[in-house]
Amino acid sequence: MPNHPVREPDFDPYDTPPDPPIHYAEQALLGALLLEPHRREAIGPLGPEHFARPLHGAVFAAAATLTPPDPAVHIREPVWLASILSHAGPMTPALTPSYLHTLIACAGMPEHVAEYAGMIRADHARRSVRVHAELLIQAACDPTLPDPVGVALARADALTALIDDLGSRVSPHPGSLPRTPSPRSPSRDTGEEATSEEQILLSTATARPGCLPTMRWLQAEDFAVPLHGQLFRCLTSLAHRGAPVDQVTVLWETQHQGILTEAINARDVLEMLATPAGSAHHWGEQVLRRSLLHSAHTTGLRIQAYADDRTNTPHQLITGTRRALAELTAVRVRWHRATSPTPATPPRPRAPATTRAGPRTPSTAPATARASR
Repeated sequence: MPNHPVREPDFDPYDTPPDPPIHYAEQALLGALLLEPHRREAIGPLGPEHFARPLHGAVFAAAATLTPPDPAVHIREPVWLASILSHAGPMTPALTPSYLHTLIACAGMPEHVAEYAGMIRADHARRSVRVHAELLIQAACDPTLPDPVGVALARADALTALIDDLGSRVSPHPGSLPRTPSPRSPSRDTGEEATSEEQILLSTATARPGCLPTMRWLQAEDFAVPLHGQLFRCLTSLAHRGAPVDQVTVLWETQHQGILTEAINARDVLEMLATPAGSAHHWGEQVLRRSLLHSAHTTGLRIQAYADDRTNTPHQLITGTRRALAELTAVRVRWHRATSPTPATPPRPRAPATTRAGPRTPSTAPATARASR
């Protein structure tokens, strides 16, 4: 039978996706303000920047800036619409008289403007969180930055400040955890440089195990290669027990930990531990640095997923973001412990010198005080 090609469906350039609910909430609020200008006193804190569509923000800015007309005049003449059009029109050429009438038709219930304003603020909060999450992801993935860790932590601080500000305006309620599935974790950097530095760290720590007690800020989960993390766990286990540490004792520990397989044999482990170089502390910092950036990337993706899920309420978004940032903070604390200089232990103050008491000598009473027999 002849093979007939499957015809692709025609693409209609005018087939635009439907508007999200926030579009209609903005139209309802603006329409209510066009019908009843005095309703703007009930909308609470709201600014043009809260609107998703710049055209709506320009109309709101005009409605919030201009003085409403007298109610009697407003009923008879469209002076209010003309004032808003003349004020916002030069900055927004897309604003037309017909669209103002469209807004009036979508006014809904003017007495519900406070609820509409709350919807607009909530959606603006969601978009703001998403923008900060994108900035965090960019900082964690940009190798051209001179200090990617510093930039990523600054982005995390900005996101934390935003969440704290939003949390002060949203009252908590039960059942506030996001229902959004966590996105797939990004792949770790297992390039030649990262792999080589992890192996050098293992070799150096094996040759000079005295550094292990001072490197408690590094964990097996920080290694990009899982096998390297397992070997580091063997090293720390030996050091914690006070057992001797060398290539053979580490190899023996790998046998007890179930690390040796057909793919990884004893000779492979000994080769990984045979190239010490430099300072284990330095290589450990490099491993932790990559782990911190990976954690920042993962955190940004999770928060972005929460913000993209429109089913999450503002409080669910705030709670999920805080939990994601807490995981990044745990790695951040270990990073500061690794990179901060250890404060010198102040010398213990010496106790002031005291005069040693000598043997007591009996005092001789004066001759005049002696009892006479």
